[in-house]
Amino acid sequence: IGNSTTTPRDLVNNEDVKIIIYVLAESVAARLRENGFRCKTVEISVRSSNLISFTRQTKIAAPSNVTSEIAEAGYNLFLKNYDWKEPIRSVGIRGADLVTDNYWEQIDLFQSIEKREKLHKVDVAIDSIRGRFGYYSVQRGLMYQDKLLSALNAKEDNVVHPHGYF
Repeated sequence: IGNSTTTPRDLVNNEDVKIIIYVLAESVAARLRENGFRCKTVEISVRSSNLISFTRQTKIAAPSNVTSEIAEAGYNLFLKNYDWKEPIRSVGIRGADLVTDNYWEQIDLFQSIEKREKLHKVDVAIDSIRGRFGYYSVQRGLMYQDKLLSALNAKEDNVVHPHGYF
């Protein structure tokens, strides 16, 4: 389950990319939750303004459908793999290696289960508020740094391609 976008302007620094990754991760995580999945792998795709692209993926510590965990994994992948020789025009993020919500998992001794549960409950509450009052009723503080980039409603404005054409 993924989402990508061609941005309304070239992305020229890490903060621009972080905004787009969070916008897209919100969409991906919400769709994972809606469909009863969690992902064990996060993948990003990046295309520069010269149409040179790459994809990278990483396993995450525990299967997740929490927005911040997916976004942080994607953003860290970006930071490790992009050197800013040219501006970026397109970014995508995808949750892969899916498991169902009732998938068992080994509890990590060094990870706070309570924190993960709180983050999940916050995401579910945000989904509910957005379902009732619209996407822009709740926004992350990060989104107010650039109104143009954060104006994207990746979940509702995406195009789902049909399986076949006549």
